Amino acid sequence: MSPGFDDYGPPVRVEGGLRARSTRGAIGQSWWSRRFVEVLESFALGSRLTRGRAYARRGQVLRLDVTPGTVTAEVQGSRPRPYPVRIGLAAYPEKTWRRIEAELAGQAFFSARLLAGDLPAELEELFAETGAPLFPAAIGELDQSCGCPDFAVPCKHLAATFYLLAEAFDADPFHLLHWRGRSRADLLDRLRTLRGAHPGGAPEPAARGGPESAVNAGPELAGNATNGVPVVGAARALAGLRAVEPDAELDRFWLAPVALPDRPPTLATGPELLLRQLGPPGAAVGGPGLAERLRRAYREFGRGEAASPRESSSGEAASPRESSSGEAER
Repeated sequence: MSPGFDDYGPPVRVEGGLRARSTRGAIGQSWWSRRFVEVLESFALGSRLTRGRAYARRGQVLRLDVTPGTVTAEVQGSRPRPYPVRIGLAAYPEKTWRRIEAELAGQAFFSARLLAGDLPAELEELFAETGAPLFPAAIGELDQSCGCPDFAVPCKHLAATFYLLAEAFDADPFHLLHWRGRSRADLLDRLRTLRGAHPGGAPEPAARGGPESAVNAGPELAGNATNGVPVVGAARALAGLRAVEPDAELDRFWLAPVALPDRPPTLATGPELLLRQLGPPGAAVGGPGLAERLRRAYREFGRGEAASPRESSSGEAASPRESSSGEAER
C-alpha cells in the first residue's frame, strides 16, 4: 500500500449508511451469502477483507446497486467525497439462460422453490452442470475498481462492498441471479411459461407435437420441446407415447385391466376358530366339556347338517361331572 493516503486518517462518519446487520463474527446467514463470502475469503486477500468488514459494520457504504454483470456502490472513506466502487462479473447471455431455465423448469423441485422465493442449495450444482457456474471460481473473474488512491485490489472499500453485497443476497437471493444476468421477474415469468401455468392456475394441455418438432426448437432445447414450446416435467416422459383417443378410453373405462375369476376367492377357516381364540370356558359355565360340545355342534353347522337327536339329548343329559371335566367326552 502507498503511504500518505487513507491509512493516515479515520473515515468520515456516515449517518444513514448501509450498515451490516452482523455485528460480530462471520457475515452471511443463508447458504448462498455464506458461499459467496467463502469464495471471497478463499482468494487469500488477507487483512483487506478484515478492514472492509469493519467498514461494512460502521455503515460506510452509502449506496449499493446490482445490475446484470455489474455491482456499483459508493463508500465513504477519509476524504470528503465518497469513492465510487464497481465490481464486474460476467452476465450469462440469453442462450445460456434459456438452457438454465429449461433445466430449472424440468424439475418441479427447483421451480417450486424458486417460485416461493427461495434458492435451494442444489442450484449451485445445476448451474455448474449447465456450464454456467453461479459463483466466481477465481479472483480474476471479478473486474474490480475503486476511486480511492489505494493501489491494492481489493481495497477496504471494495471489501466493504463485497460484505454488504453478501447481506444483500441474504435479503433477496435473486440479486445473485440478477448479477449473473436474469432479474427475479424475468426468471419467474419464464419458469411459469415453461411450466405451462395460466394466471388462473390451470395447466396447459399436454404438448401435441412429436419428436421432430423438438429438433426445430433450437440446440439449447433440442429434445425438450414440441411445436417450439419447451417440454418440461412429466411431459418429457410422456412426449413419446402413442396418442389415445378419448372416446376409445371412455368405452373401456369400466373394464377390468385383467380377467377376473369366475368366483371371488374365499377364506377357508375351521368352524371352531372362535372357540380356539376364546380359550376354555370357566367351570361356572360348563368348563372344557362345554367347549367340546360346542365344537362338535359348530362342525355340524358347518356341514349344513343338524345335530342328531341322540347328540342333542346327550348334550342335555350331561352329568355335572361331565360338565366340569372334558375327559369323559374325549
